[in-house]
Amino acid sequence: MRLIVEADGGSRGNPGPAGYGAVVRDAVSGEVLAEAAESLGVATNNVAEYRGLIAALTKAAELAPDADVEARMDSKLVVEQMSGRWRIKHPDMKPLAMEARKLASGFSSVRFTWIPRERNKHADRLANEAMDAAAQGREWSASSSSAASSASSASASADDEEPHRETSAGWTAPTGAPTRTLLLRHGETPLSAEKRFAGVGEIPLTETGVLQAQAAAKALAGRSIDAIVSSPLGRARQTAQETADVLGLPVRTDDGFRETDFGDWEGYTFAEVRERWPAELDAWLADPSVAPPHGESFTAVARRVNTARDKLLVRFRQQTVLIVSHVTPIKLLVRSALDAPPSSLYRMFLDVSSISEIDWYADGPAVLKGFNDTHHLG
Repeated sequence: MRLIVEADGGSRGNPGPAGYGAVVRDAVSGEVLAEAAESLGVATNNVAEYRGLIAALTKAAELAPDADVEARMDSKLVVEQMSGRWRIKHPDMKPLAMEARKLASGFSSVRFTWIPRERNKHADRLANEAMDAAAQGREWSASSSSAASSASSASASADDEEPHRETSAGWTAPTGAPTRTLLLRHGETPLSAEKRFAGVGEIPLTETGVLQAQAAAKALAGRSIDAIVSSPLGRARQTAQETADVLGLPVRTDDGFRETDFGDWEGYTFAEVRERWPAELDAWLADPSVAPPHGESFTAVARRVNTARDKLLVRFRQQTVLIVSHVTPIKLLVRSALDAPPSSLYRMFLDVSSISEIDWYADGPAVLKGFNDTHHLG
C-alpha cells in the first residue's frame, strides 16, 4: 500500500495563534482517506508545521501501518531536517522531530518531499480553518470543514503533477470498481425491543434476535463477501458470528464501529429522557456536537466511524465487506455516502437485523444501493 501525506502549519504572528492541517491520500488514485486539523494556541510556524506532520503520519499509521509513505510539505526546513540533511538546532524542534521520526520508522518506507505552497492548498486550508475556529471560540471538526463532505471523493493523479480534481455536486460517473460495504444492524436485544437507548453496554441478543441474526446469515450466504468487520460490542459480534459460521470467514473487530456512548441516558426510553433531561435533549437534537450527559456526541462518533471506514477502504480495496454494527454508525455511513446534512440522522429508520448497502468509489461519489432491507425476516 502506498500513501501520500500532506501537512502544513501556520502561525498568525510567529509566534501567535497557530494551527495545523493534515491530509492522507491513496497514492494511486489520489483519494482523500483522512484529514485532521487543530488549533495549537500560541506557537511558531515551525512548531505548527511539525505538529501537522505528526498528525498526518499518525493518521496514515491508523490506516495502513505497513504502507510506503511519501510525506509532502511546503516547509523546506522540516523536509530537510526530517531527511537528515539539516541539523536540528532549536530545542523546541528536537522533541517534535523525534516524535515524527518514531512514527516514520513504523512504516515500510518514508520519504520526504518539498512541494510549493500552491500544491499544498488542502492542508493549508485545514490549518486556517482550525485557526479560524479557535478565533470563534470553537473546535475544528471534519463535519464543519468546508470540504469535509466531499473529501472522500476528491482525487488526484498518482504523481500529483496535475491539480486535484473535485467531483461536482451532481453525478460523476466513476471508472473503477467500488469497495462494497454491506451494513448489517445487530439482532434484537431487550433494550431495542422496548425502544430504549442502548449504547456501549453489553446487552445480549434475545431469542428473537438470535433467529434474526441467523436469518440475515442465510440471506447473506448467497453474496460474495470477502471480509467481516464487526463492532466489538457483544450483540454485534454475536450477530456477525452467525454469518461468519455460514461463510467460513473470521470476524475482525473495529472499535470505530461501536455504538454511541449515550451516557446517563443508557437504558431509558426517549420519553423518559424527555421527562428527566428536557434541556439536554433539546440541545442534543439541535446540535450534533452536543453529547448526552457523560456521553458521546454524534460529531465524535462520526470522526471515529469515518476513520474506521477509511481504514477499511484501504485494507479491502475493491472488495465486498460485511460491517456488523449499530444504528448510529450505519446511519452515519449512509449520511456520508449521500453527502446529507446532520439532520438526516433523525429522518432514517433502521430496523434490527436490517441490511443496507453502499458502494464506495475511489474516483467518484459513493452510491447507496439499499437501505433497511428486512425481507429475510419474513
